[in-house]
Amino acid sequence: MKTLTISFLILVIMNGQLNADDHSAANKKITLSLDGASEVLVEGFIAPIEYTQYNYHVEWDELANLRVAEPEKRYPTSVFRAFLPSKAVSVGDLWQIEEEGALELLRQLNPNPRLDLDINVGDSRGLWACLRAYNDEVAEIVFRIHAEFVLNDGRFTPSQFTGHLVIDRIREEIAFFKMYVPEGVLNFDVGRNSTGAIDVGFCPQMELRTKAPEGVSDIKFAESITQAAAERALILRFYKSQQINWVSLEEALEMAPAQEKPIHVISIDGPLADEAC
Repeated sequence: MKTLTISFLILVIMNGQLNADDHSAANKKITLSLDGASEVLVEGFIAPIEYTQYNYHVEWDELANLRVAEPEKRYPTSVFRAFLPSKAVSVGDLWQIEEEGALELLRQLNPNPRLDLDINVGDSRGLWACLRAYNDEVAEIVFRIHAEFVLNDGRFTPSQFTGHLVIDRIREEIAFFKMYVPEGVLNFDVGRNSTGAIDVGFCPQMELRTKAPEGVSDIKFAESITQAAAERALILRFYKSQQINWVSLEEALEMAPAQEKPIHVISIDGPLADEAC
């Protein structure tokens, strides 16, 4: 059984922020496009929920029976243009994803997705993509989307949807697509209207994907940044708290006297970097 943990974050107030990248890529820009004439088969998966703090996944039938709306669906390639930049971009550049294309894909998981989150403190709404890598034949986009599903008696809010879009630049086709809720001790938040209660839990699989062609994982790119650098750049678009230099208690106890700055200790029961709680 997965259990909740209390996190203690220690902060020494500092000027400046963490670097969002760990690379020095060239400034060459490329244009990405797709041929809308072809179709893409996308498979959808929602596994049974394994855990909720207050056992809602057992007591609430709608949550207990949460399943994918359409296990398979064919899309025109044009739907995925929503993930492409409107102008030429360099490796590491970010842009906003068009909402309707993302919503059309999310409806394969559940018929009632929405992008305006029920609990939104002001900086968590959004759909962003980043050019992670490319060569003359393919380009890889990494993205992050915050969305939730409206249920008959409430709402289901995943921690985030993340994923990859690999484009065949020669054929202007989708080589690979995957959008999923990452694993974690807790990876969703749920609210029930009839009781006014909120719960958190873990769902082992919620994703959309195409079948990956052979060799996708072995592509050699001409220009690239690491997956971690792309994820870091994306998260900074969502949360101002990620611009803070969080340090451990041990580091804070050493730094505070030397810098003559106070130590602020924050106790939380969920993550600061996603919508799981």
